[in-house]
Amino acid sequence: MSETRPPVPPFTLETATQKVRLAEDAWNSRDPSRVVLVYTEDTRWRNRAEFPVGRAEVQRFLERKWGRELDYRLIKEIWAHAGNRIAVRFAYEYHDDSGSWFRAYGNENWQFNEHGLMTHRHASINDLPIAESVRLFKWPLGRRPDDHPGLSELGL
Repeated sequence: MSETRPPVPPFTLETATQKVRLAEDAWNSRDPSRVVLVYTEDTRWRNRAEFPVGRAEVQRFLERKWGRELDYRLIKEIWAHAGNRIAVRFAYEYHDDSGSWFRAYGNENWQFNEHGLMTHRHASINDLPIAESVRLFKWPLGRRPDDHPGLSELGL
């Protein structure tokens, strides 16, 4: 029996928005073994200049990512949806091991199978050095609180 990760396509605005928040919550856990469970065994990614294929490569990618992007906090927002595809925009803040802070901005295009597992993830991301004093994502590590503003409310 195949794994199922609701909501499943075809997506409505409501179910696509749920899928985006579930992804945000998982990524904010910074737990690669949890995050990879929403992708197919043969998932295909494009993330900057890396092209991991399959859950094992994605898990190694995420382990490296969160090993260098410290105190990572992410907000995702739905941009569009149709059928089995969702487009999101996102921003996240992190610092490196020298204490320099960054805000990364990007867009992702996702494609899902009938079980709600992501088969493809294409991400375009830009990093902007920021001063710690201009950080906007200051909730305790983990899930973004429901009352914390989203990207649009923050003017991002």
